Amino acid sequence: MKTRIKEFRARYNLTQEDLAKKVGVRRETIVFLEKGRYNPSLRLAHKIAKVLKSRIEDVFIFGKKE
Repeated sequence: MKTRIKEFRARYNLTQEDLAKKVGVRRETIVFLEKGRYNPSLRLAHKIAKVLKSRIEDVFIFGKKE
């Protein structure tokens, strides 16, 4: 899965650490999400989207749409 977390973080001038604290995870989790090495739970995806003032589907790209 691809994400636009890094792009959205830049818009709001948030570090990985800032975002991690706001959503209740470790910075490493944000790193893995940004690299596409971790699939978040729906709850975590929702928290991240909310902090980034966006929709889940705008932050996370889930494969091909058919």
